[in-house]
Amino acid sequence: MNYTLHQLQIFTEVVRYKSITKAAEAMHMTQPALSIQLKNFQRQFEFPLVEILGKKLYITDFGTTIAEIAQNILQEADAIKYKTKEYSGLIAGKLRISSASTGKYVMPYFLTDFLADHPGIDLTMDVSNKTKVIKSLADNAIDFALVSVLPTQLDVEEELLMQNQLFLVGNTTEFDPNRPLIYREEGSATRVAMDHYFSKRTDRKGLKLTSNEAVKQAVIAGLGYSILPVIGIKNELYRGQLHIIDSPGLPITTNWRLIWLKNKKLSSVAQAYLAHVRQNKKIIIEQYFSKHHE
Repeated sequence: MNYTLHQLQIFTEVVRYKSITKAAEAMHMTQPALSIQLKNFQRQFEFPLVEILGKKLYITDFGTTIAEIAQNILQEADAIKYKTKEYSGLIAGKLRISSASTGKYVMPYFLTDFLADHPGIDLTMDVSNKTKVIKSLADNAIDFALVSVLPTQLDVEEELLMQNQLFLVGNTTEFDPNRPLIYREEGSATRVAMDHYFSKRTDRKGLKLTSNEAVKQAVIAGLGYSILPVIGIKNELYRGQLHIIDSPGLPITTNWRLIWLKNKKLSSVAQAYLAHVRQNKKIIIEQYFSKHHE
């Protein structure tokens, strides 16, 4: 056999997503390029690794076994790489974080200096809705999750970072009751907050979009109104594309928090990152976010 580490990684991503298209996106490859590598990997085995029935991809029992071995090989390869860096006096390893959608406006500022100080660390950060973030945490697939609402179904530890304020916004300062409300999809913390706030207003027409960015653009275009985190619309507020509409009971204030599974043994990299956050979060907030809370 003459497989490469790259082929092993491709196959484990295909197994993870059960989709060649999604695996290609995760690997930053074109779908044809990934398919060629997957076929080259398959040619080295007598038994099929995957089956495609209709338009759905399935992993065979043999493929599942090979994926488990491949994952172990990749982990050992990483261990060699990081151990070499450690002998050079570097903190080295992987840091895996999953962030709720709006957290993309927060998380980078809590990572920049840490990664600059520790070039031996490889970061993987996934941005998704709250439901998927919590699933990644429950599956122990990540070190930390960034959320604004604590999960009720998991025992977790937390480190508070900063406030998260949500306001009713429109493309003018006037509220027209004939325009619809624009919601995020189910599973989003923003959607939960908006459902709770408008729980007694069942007569209003509503639109549902799948990202804060899509909601924001719809509100700018005048399609309706939404409740959005102020941290994600600061540029649009400055340019006058969006306006905060005074409304009783708003803003809704929660807290961005870094959470991890209770009793989880954090890696040396994760411990170093948590120490960095605790030591520097006040400075980071004052430098980058203080104006958002005035």
